[in-house]
Amino acid sequence: MNISELLDLGPFSWAALGCCALNGTLIGLERQTRGKPVGIRTAILIISGTYLFIAMAVSLSSSSLDHARVLGQVITGVGFLGAGVMMTQDGKIHGVTSAAIIWVLAGLGMMIGLGYLQSSILLTLCALMVLLGVDKAESSFQSLRRGVHKKILKRHRFSK
Repeated sequence: MNISELLDLGPFSWAALGCCALNGTLIGLERQTRGKPVGIRTAILIISGTYLFIAMAVSLSSSSLDHARVLGQVITGVGFLGAGVMMTQDGKIHGVTSAAIIWVLAGLGMMIGLGYLQSSILLTLCALMVLLGVDKAESSFQSLRRGVHKKILKRHRFSK
């Protein structure tokens, strides 16, 4: 057995897995540096897992109906995963952005599985612009910091 046979991934590609790692690292890094759920490891694994399911479906059947079934099942599973990230605390819902990021990560994995590697990188950059740009806008404009987006200042009481 030679090295090329040893490194053969069958229906999967090293380029696609590299793309999964790149996209997952970019989005996961943004989330992890903010202390949010879905950090680098989770992001890479969500994209890669979705890619593996879609690439396997494409390799097993030439029917787009079969591919659509797998896409539907992945969407259902990812919805369950995203629901687990959300929680309520003091009557407010937290983790909605992280749940939405899980949807985006799965969508990127689907794109990669269907061969749209370059498009997935461009959409990763768009997602980062939303995450970073809206945060910057919320910090700059008082009117965007109302309701659930209000920054709460913690006050400490010192007892005597």
